[in-house]
Amino acid sequence: MLEKINEAVTYLQGKTEVKPELGIILGTGLGGLVNEINIIDTISYENIPNFPVSTVESHSGKLIFGELGGKHVMAMQGRFHFYEGYSLEEVTFPVRVMKMLGIKRLVVSNASGGVNPDYEIGEIMILKDHINLFPGNPLIGKNIDDLGPRFPDMSDAYDVDMIAIAETVAKENNIRVAKGIYAGLTGPTLETPAEYKMINILGADAVGMSTVPEIIVARHMEIPCFAVSIITDLGVEGKIQKVSVQDVIEVANRQEPKMTKIIKELIARV
Repeated sequence: MLEKINEAVTYLQGKTEVKPELGIILGTGLGGLVNEINIIDTISYENIPNFPVSTVESHSGKLIFGELGGKHVMAMQGRFHFYEGYSLEEVTFPVRVMKMLGIKRLVVSNASGGVNPDYEIGEIMILKDHINLFPGNPLIGKNIDDLGPRFPDMSDAYDVDMIAIAETVAKENNIRVAKGIYAGLTGPTLETPAEYKMINILGADAVGMSTVPEIIVARHMEIPCFAVSIITDLGVEGKIQKVSVQDVIEVANRQEPKMTKIIKELIARV
């Protein structure tokens, strides 16, 4: 794997002079943060050696290099998912590349279904922890000691300092935020009412199809992480409705300016 990572890194270093301090992964309907970036270079995934190519209609499939909040950043405009047929190792490959390019922190966004009865559609949830319900782990297999330890500790998966800054920004801007636990499942089906109930019983507040593998790999490499989720639908008894991808994108688009404000200020202050 190291050889593949280095190949991608060498290619990107030849395409941009930006030395990113911070990596950003943008989820479904949340690509608008890119509009806030002073873009210096844009590179299509399909041109990057060993990079997967996003098959999700709403994902652009571009790596953006530029400046945001006074920091040099690289942003994935569109991510990869296990349900697309990629292995968890492939899904998280870009995070490895980000680390080798020099990022010191990772910021992740996603759209998810709320299973906490107190949540409303459009709720912005800062992740304080997660539950891995994927049928595997991206670290399974031979460990590469140059990347991280065989048994990485996950007791601090989400950085408390970044969470505190984000909460301060939200309060200053009168943006309502919740702090919760995210459960990661494979998709691509949305959950049944019984599955939503199970996820809530397990202790999660929201459920989605991403983020968890990326955070695991980032923490393996000791990258501090921050993640935020927009609740685009509810898996709460009595509130469950049929949902399309377009519905998810519309809710995410409505709340995106608030999420963007939080992330932009967070990056400026870390």
